[in-house]
Amino acid sequence: MNGINKLMAATMATLALGLCAAAASAASRVGPGVPPFLVRPGLRVTLAAKGLQNARFLQLDKAGRLFVSQPGRGNIILLGHPDRTGLFTQHSVFVSHVPAVQSMVYRNGWLWFACAGKICKTRDDGTQLHAGKLVTVISGLPQGGWHWWRSLLLTKHHLYTSIGDMRNINADPPALGREMIWRYNLDGTGKTLFCTGIRNTEKLLERPGTKQIWGCDEGSDQFGHPLGETMGHQEITDLNPPEEVNHYVKGGFYGHPYLTGNNIPRYEWLKKLGDKAIVKMAQHAIPPAWCLPAHWSAVSACFLTTNYFPGLKGDMVVCCHGSWDSQPLVGYRLEVVTFDHWTKNPSGQFPLIKTLRNGTDIMARPVNCIEAPDGSLYFSSDSNNCVYHVTYAGPKGVSMASTRY
Repeated sequence: MNGINKLMAATMATLALGLCAAAASAASRVGPGVPPFLVRPGLRVTLAAKGLQNARFLQLDKAGRLFVSQPGRGNIILLGHPDRTGLFTQHSVFVSHVPAVQSMVYRNGWLWFACAGKICKTRDDGTQLHAGKLVTVISGLPQGGWHWWRSLLLTKHHLYTSIGDMRNINADPPALGREMIWRYNLDGTGKTLFCTGIRNTEKLLERPGTKQIWGCDEGSDQFGHPLGETMGHQEITDLNPPEEVNHYVKGGFYGHPYLTGNNIPRYEWLKKLGDKAIVKMAQHAIPPAWCLPAHWSAVSACFLTTNYFPGLKGDMVVCCHGSWDSQPLVGYRLEVVTFDHWTKNPSGQFPLIKTLRNGTDIMARPVNCIEAPDGSLYFSSDSNNCVYHVTYAGPKGVSMASTRY
């Protein structure tokens, strides 16, 4: 073998070793039973629970027990403490027969939850397996429709809740109480309209260290259909409108159904109401604090309160359920929306985990994510009935935002 051939052989061997090492490193980012997600360097994803049909929203109590809502079954499942591998193996039905149960909040020994037409709370019956009596805090709330998931947020003095559009871009009558965020006292009294123009915000958040209310509003479908587009031929719809990350303020109007994203008129309402009416609405509509790409289906989010994931304290992790009507498929991920420490506003984004491979292989559909007491993350997937645990396994002092795939 001459010198050039030896050099080429050595180069190829080095390249092969490098590729093998990279493959091994990527493989080590997921634990047993976890699909081959695309995982950001420094992270590891392990299986926390499986076999939870329609697993959607999550909540932890102070003892580290995990609650999982199953809206299709009307159950809240309680998962006992995880074993040494991090897997929750003890399951019990904590609450049953509560249709469309979704959001949950744990506060002072009580588990609050939103379900069809009401807000309830309950607490352990003493067995540490099942709930005692259910207490209805608010009843007679609107329910059903295309967007029936109800949000729930408890702050120090108030309760906030909402339900989305009855269909796609309806102007639901104000009397229905939809497309709005309502505020109550914690005892269910003092009903107050907080803000309007909301399409489908499934989770409300109080930004840590502030009294600010935030949430992700899911964008509408078939944006370009009034122009003659059809399913499978959606050159406009596939890119519009964006998913919204909103800072909700009292008295704010957020555009829906007339305006979407950065005050983009919906063609249907532009034709029905005319230019002047839409422009007048835009004059007082509040645009998103940040926009995510169209059809990602930003179902929920959580703020990170620690630097467990280096450099991400104060940032938002968004669970994107993924698209159903765009080509190619998009979303299917956990995405970080960064917040500038000087302006306090969103300033960028990058992916933590992608659960769509090769544009067609859907490995999971993230629904809800929550921060654990140690700063790690749990997220649910209702497509494969699992809950996953995201931990940090990278070098100390290296910001997650600086890592690359």
